[in-house]
Amino acid sequence: MRVLFAAGGTGGHINPALSAAQELKSRYPDAAILFVGTKEKMEANLVPKAGFDFASINISGFYRSFDPAGIAHNLKTLKKLLFVTGQCRKIIKDFQPDVVVGFGGYVSGPVVRTAHKMGIPTAIHEQNAFPGKTNIALAKYADAVMLTSERAAKQMKPKHTPVVTGLPVRAELLAADRAEARRKLGIDPEIPVVLSTGGSLGAESINNAMCEVIPRFMNENICFIFGYGELGRFVPDKLKEKGITDLNTKNLRVSEYIYDMADSMAAADLVVSRAGASSLAEIEAMGKASVLVPSPYVTENHQYHNAMALVDNNAAMILEQKDLTPDALGGIVASLLEDPGKFRTIGRNARNMALIDAKKRIVDIIISLVK
Repeated sequence: MRVLFAAGGTGGHINPALSAAQELKSRYPDAAILFVGTKEKMEANLVPKAGFDFASINISGFYRSFDPAGIAHNLKTLKKLLFVTGQCRKIIKDFQPDVVVGFGGYVSGPVVRTAHKMGIPTAIHEQNAFPGKTNIALAKYADAVMLTSERAAKQMKPKHTPVVTGLPVRAELLAADRAEARRKLGIDPEIPVVLSTGGSLGAESINNAMCEVIPRFMNENICFIFGYGELGRFVPDKLKEKGITDLNTKNLRVSEYIYDMADSMAAADLVVSRAGASSLAEIEAMGKASVLVPSPYVTENHQYHNAMALVDNNAAMILEQKDLTPDALGGIVASLLEDPGKFRTIGRNARNMALIDAKKRIVDIIISLVK
């Protein structure tokens, strides 16, 4: 069996594809797997590090800007489009895949489209509740369309009925246990725990709000785990201004990056987070109540649509960035102290939405396309 994956640009596209490839390899050790991406983005490092072969094409996305720099970039992208089909055709001809699978992003477009024209079965996977333009276009002729959220189907006109597979979640998260996680982290098993994160880079709005909220609850029996990210290095100084100088106490863990995320998530009663597809899949799989702050800077405002898929099922709360204030977030934290049962219900609802066998479902569909 020979399978070609097209994925690139962000971890949201690459990591689910790697998870599916690893599941495929575990079932079929002799399967030949090739990833296609670009040399400039993170896939060029992540894919070889995961042990898979990697080939590159010269492609970039369009900027939604009409300033001189944006226009210049888009003209270069148009030039690249003249040659990218030939590059894809050569890679596909040399590798001879049985099926080609795209996981979204501008890399997927030319690869899947070229494979389709060459008569090779194709599949796509959409991570977000509001699909990207590339997958909307590819859905019209892909042999299989896989979704994380059924909401995405409303924006597509697929050739075949889409299948909701969910999004793969890291094994260590699925295996994490709340009681054991709290023991390892040295957190009281009975007190509420709030985990806040904006990802590896951090989210300024969440960071600023947490710097105001945490001092309000320092005399309460509650624990905060706060990862402020690379762009939040102002946080320690800001907390110091509020009188908090020790960032690693029994009830406060503040750091740039949360390395033990599986245990931290397992220990939490409430998660404050952006609403990227991978983050939500993890929140659902672990059955956590959450306050979601969708990034307003992403394409098609897709994080808002991701969040609303949970909110509409009473499986999360939402604070849009324009509404995220210390008072609003502090009020939610206060209600956690007053009514923990409410948050357990929200967490159970999130868990009921989880598809923890997502990688199995994805690989089953890929295998079904192999002639």
